[in-house]
Amino acid sequence: MAVNIDKSKCIGCGACTVECPVEALELVDGIVEVNAEKCTNCGSCVKVCPADALSLPEQAAKPLEKGAETEATQAVQASSPENEIKVQKAHIAPVAGGDVWSGVWVIAEYMNGNIAQVSWELLGEGRKLADAIGCELCAVVTGYQVDHVISEAFAYGAEKVYAVDTEILKDYRTEAYADAIVDLVQKYQPEIILMGATSMGRDVFPAVATKMKTGLTADCTVLEIDPETKFLKMTRPAFGGNIMATILCRTHRPQMSTVRPRVMAMPERVEGREGTIIREKLELNDNDYRSKVIEFIASTAKSAFLDKAEIIVAVGLGLGSKKNMVIVEELADAVGGTIAGSRGAVEAGWISHDQQVGQTGVTVRPKLYIAIGISGAIQHLVGMQTSDYIIAVNSDPEASIFNVANYGIVGDLFQVVPALTAEFKNRLQHSVAK
Repeated sequence: MAVNIDKSKCIGCGACTVECPVEALELVDGIVEVNAEKCTNCGSCVKVCPADALSLPEQAAKPLEKGAETEATQAVQASSPENEIKVQKAHIAPVAGGDVWSGVWVIAEYMNGNIAQVSWELLGEGRKLADAIGCELCAVVTGYQVDHVISEAFAYGAEKVYAVDTEILKDYRTEAYADAIVDLVQKYQPEIILMGATSMGRDVFPAVATKMKTGLTADCTVLEIDPETKFLKMTRPAFGGNIMATILCRTHRPQMSTVRPRVMAMPERVEGREGTIIREKLELNDNDYRSKVIEFIASTAKSAFLDKAEIIVAVGLGLGSKKNMVIVEELADAVGGTIAGSRGAVEAGWISHDQQVGQTGVTVRPKLYIAIGISGAIQHLVGMQTSDYIIAVNSDPEASIFNVANYGIVGDLFQVVPALTAEFKNRLQHSVAK
């Protein structure tokens, strides 16, 4: 007999397939399957399953006596690295059969008087998802004195706004914000929740997912509804950006995802649009939270502005040397652009990490992106491929950057870039003279 599998509990994490010493388990369409002919009932998979989806048959459930491990198990133990991955058991609550989870929610990020624009970008994307599954699109606004944020949420397409307006939320703290969001989620049960992959989103959203005992897919680049199952398909770069992985949350709700700023298009703003407001007065006590905000110091890092730049001139290792940055700076000055670059340029010391565009840097969506000496690795492309216009300069005609470029120039950048700079300056002078 083989190990028992409760497919209703399986979350498709793959921990058991990695642990199995005889390769008897495999994931099929996100659910584990067992090869009964290979299975030895050693119990390795049962120990690591975080969802308690696996169990041994009754006659095999008795613990093995010391020294009675199978040869295969001993071989795995002998070959395991010292820092082997330990999968901690989690008590994951399945979707209750009688519960109704409905609605697409977007958490509007409001902090220190500023609204993160990614909140409105996600309302545009949320509209598509809500239409695909036939539900309403809602915004969640938490903070202090948030009425102007509510009106903006309606202007960008929200049909309903859940608002928690209390002085306790005047300053951002993980615990308080997480409690406010979780209370709303538990009461109204949205099917899908989206938030920006900002510093605040990356901090509070995992806390919300943990409290709700559901999954969270971070830094997504594509969101869509499966036409057959109506599950949310969340696509993001994986394995260092070498593949694009599409992830499903099959058995738990809500389905949660974060998206980087500037990945999704900004929806049209309609002044005066109205909707339903639900104001919640939650029982939040300031004394219940250990952290206090003493002072807020605004960041002066360039990365705070790179995602808002309308023209970007980016460099890659094809530039050859830091001394050659001068020709890039001249081009940026000529077009009024902001200098950025690839991870290779950062590691070479030509630009700072705040200027890095890509998976481990900033996601940008400028009107014009000029890529100089950038090959176009997927890690970089995910951070800039949604730019309105992309001009690529590279000596390699097979460079991947040309696959996303609107205009590609194959040639020596030391000849092409100065020529572009001269032409831009010439046209600018003529336009000023007129």
